Amino acid sequence: MSDCSNDTTTLGTSKPATEEVKSNSEESTMAQESPKNSAAEIPVTSNGEVDDSHEHGFNRDLKRSLPAGLGLSETQITSHGFESTKEGVIEAGAFQGGQRTQTKSGPVILADETKNPAMEKLELVRKWSLNTYKCTRQIISEKLGRGSRTVDLELEAQIDILRDNKKKYENILKLAQTLSTQLFQMVHTQRQLGDAFADLSLKSLELHEEFGYNADTQKLLAKNGETLLGAINFFIASVNTLVNKTIEDTLMTVKQYESARIEYDAYRTDLEELNLGPRDANTLPKIEQSQHLFQAHKEKYDKMRNDVSIKLKFLEENKVKVLHNQLVLFHNAIAAYFAGNQKQLEQTLKQFHIKLKNPGVDTPSWLEEQ
Repeated sequence: MSDCSNDTTTLGTSKPATEEVKSNSEESTMAQESPKNSAAEIPVTSNGEVDDSHEHGFNRDLKRSLPAGLGLSETQITSHGFESTKEGVIEAGAFQGGQRTQTKSGPVILADETKNPAMEKLELVRKWSLNTYKCTRQIISEKLGRGSRTVDLELEAQIDILRDNKKKYENILKLAQTLSTQLFQMVHTQRQLGDAFADLSLKSLELHEEFGYNADTQKLLAKNGETLLGAINFFIASVNTLVNKTIEDTLMTVKQYESARIEYDAYRTDLEELNLGPRDANTLPKIEQSQHLFQAHKEKYDKMRNDVSIKLKFLEENKVKVLHNQLVLFHNAIAAYFAGNQKQLEQTLKQFHIKLKNPGVDTPSWLEEQ
C-alpha cells in the first residue's frame, strides 16, 4: 500500500511539471512568432515598473561614441511606452564641459554673424549702379527739358559770380606772371649792361666818367627791378593761393552740392511717379522704400546747401582781405619803381614783410643755420 501511495504521489507531482514545460514552450513559440518591434520589448522589474537601464546604457554608449572637443550638442533620447500616442522626443542642449543646457522650444533661427565680403561688395555695386542710373536719367531729362530741377536762386547766383570771378582772377594771374618773366629778363639785361659799362669805364680813359655814370644807373635800375620783382612775385603767390586753393576748395564743395541736388531730384521724381501709380500690396512697400530714400537724400542736399552758403560767406571775407593787401602792395611798388623812389620801394617791401634774396648769394645750408 505504501508503494502505491508513493507512486501516486510521484505521478501527481510530475503532471504539473509537464504542463509547466508545455506552457513555457508555447510562450516561447508565441514570442518567436510575434513581430520584432523594439517598442514592444520593454523590460519590466519585479515591482511592475519599466526598467530603463537599457535606455541609460544606450545614452551612455552614444555619448562615448561622439568625439570629444567637437562642440557637438549633447543628445538624450527618451522613449515612451508602446501604448502611448506620443512619439519619441530627442532633447538637445549645448555641450559645455559635460553640462547640458536645455534650449527652449520654438523655431530655431541661425544667425549668420560672419558676412560674406563678396556679397557685401556685390550689394555695394548694385546700389551704386542703381544710383548712377537714376542720376544719369535725371541729367538727361533736365538737358532735354523734360525733367524738373530744384533751384536756389540766391545760391545759384553766388556760385555763378564765384566762377566768373575765378576766371578773371586766373587772367590777372597769367598777366602778372608774364610781367614777372619780362621784368626778370629786363633786370638781367640791365645788370649785364651795367657790367659792360663798368668794364669800358676802366679801359676807356677818355670816356671814363660817361661809362661810369651809365654803369651806376643800370646797376641801380637792376637793383630796383629786383625789388619790384620780389613784390610782384609775392603778389603772384598770394593770388595763386587764393585762386587755386581757397576758391578751388569752395568749388569742390559746390560740385558735391550739385551732385547731391541731382540725387535729390532723381529720387524725388521716382517718388512722384510711384505716387501717381496705383496703390496695392505690391506698390506700397516700394513707395515706403522710395520715401525713405527720398528723405535721406533731402537731408544730404540740405546739409550740402548749408555748407556751400557758409563757405561762400567765409570766402568772400577772406578774398576781400587778401586782395586789398595785395593790390595796395602792387600799386605802391609799381609807383615807387617808375618814380625812381628807391627808399619808398624798399619801405613798401618792409611793410608787407617781404625779404629779397640777394643775387649771387646761395641759400645757407641747414648746418650754417644751426
